[in-house]
Amino acid sequence: MLKPAGVLTLSVSALCMSSPALAQTRYVYADVLESRPIYQSVTVSAPREECWQEQVRVRDSHRSGSRTPALLSAIVGGAIGNAVGTNSSSRKVGTVVGAVLGHSVGRDIVNANNRHEPARYQTVQHCEVVDEYYDEERLMGYQVRYRYNGEDFSVRMDDNPGERIRLRVQVEPVQ
Repeated sequence: MLKPAGVLTLSVSALCMSSPALAQTRYVYADVLESRPIYQSVTVSAPREECWQEQVRVRDSHRSGSRTPALLSAIVGGAIGNAVGTNSSSRKVGTVVGAVLGHSVGRDIVNANNRHEPARYQTVQHCEVVDEYYDEERLMGYQVRYRYNGEDFSVRMDDNPGERIRLRVQVEPVQ
């Protein structure tokens, strides 16, 4: 017959044996047989500034495109047309015709002066940002093959382990 203390010891032992508390963890090293880098091809975008020079026609700042000469010649033409007429009706018609002809003559003079001016150009630099795409090989990790207890294993790792790999060995009883 078992004494109460013996029953208690047996119960605790049975409980501990079925529990993962008996699992033991230790660390060991295994020899690396092969460590092969794993690369992946990716497309990368890089912004780049692209510049070029362009010839642009420049207007002189003193040339504002003024209509004053055409208007002044219209007034002078109207005054001459008014002086040519003999009666009130012909003076009105003469004024209008003289103003139209004077304006036309003034506009032709302004255009003729602008045509004879040589064109002036200035070099201007333009720039824009463009994306340049290229393919790049990126290291994604290592496929490591190692031997432990006479068996070969393989694992993918972020870093190259070198000649030896550290292993965690956990031992627990099986029921």
